[in-house]
Amino acid sequence: MAYTHEYFQTSADYLRTRVSLTPEVGIVLGSCLGPFAQAIQDPVEVDYADIPHFLLSTVSSHAGKLLFGTVAGKRVACMSGRFHSYEGYSFEELVIPIRVLKLLGVQSVILTNAAGGINTSYRPGDVMILRDHIKLNGDSPLRGPNVEGFGPRFFDVSRMYTPELRKRALDCAKGSSLRVHEGTYMFFPGPQFETPAEIRAARMLGADAVGMSTVTEALTAAHCGLPLLALSVITNMAAGVLDQPLSAGEVDETAEGIAGAFSDYMKAIVAAI
Repeated sequence: MAYTHEYFQTSADYLRTRVSLTPEVGIVLGSCLGPFAQAIQDPVEVDYADIPHFLLSTVSSHAGKLLFGTVAGKRVACMSGRFHSYEGYSFEELVIPIRVLKLLGVQSVILTNAAGGINTSYRPGDVMILRDHIKLNGDSPLRGPNVEGFGPRFFDVSRMYTPELRKRALDCAKGSSLRVHEGTYMFFPGPQFETPAEIRAARMLGADAVGMSTVTEALTAAHCGLPLLALSVITNMAAGVLDQPLSAGEVDETAEGIAGAFSDYMKAIVAAI
């Protein structure tokens, strides 16, 4: 597949026929974090399946809809459900959502995910603001011919998780009931949870949390020059941290339990951007 500028423009042009709003903030909601979508005022929903050249969510906890509306007075485009390499998508395909949001006019991006806690001072229900990430496996989403209309072939990622947005998120945490940290996220491709040995290695490398998403979108946003904030909800402690098996049910239960507080925190962040 030739991922030309026109390829992504087709998706954006279709969405403009469905929605007149020009979004300021693009938001990607991770596993079980969909309840934030209820905070969107006057929403217009577009199924992913209706968007030309878009991808489809196959994870049951992801709604698979792109929602447009306002939150805290800001115009937003919110992806309720994201895409992962473990669903069978190539890393190159995973650039599609962020590039389409860029063409729609978003000026900043907020990514969210459910993650396993590696840092033993964390506990389920905490939130981690990503300061940095570690990715040692899988291709880059920017592999292949570069599309100059989005960004240069080689680009800096030392400030990928925008310091100014991280500071605003930390400031917003002062009025939240959530425990909020800053830390490093390590990407593993999944869909299996990581082994205890992999988690020990990740801790030695400096990771505070682990997950199966977010990094491809973050790299795409950095390539597009978009300011970026990313948040992990710690839904469980990673393999081997506690003497118990991991389960998707635990992830779902924790995320659902803090949905209200997390939605309030997200609204405060959107207002502050």
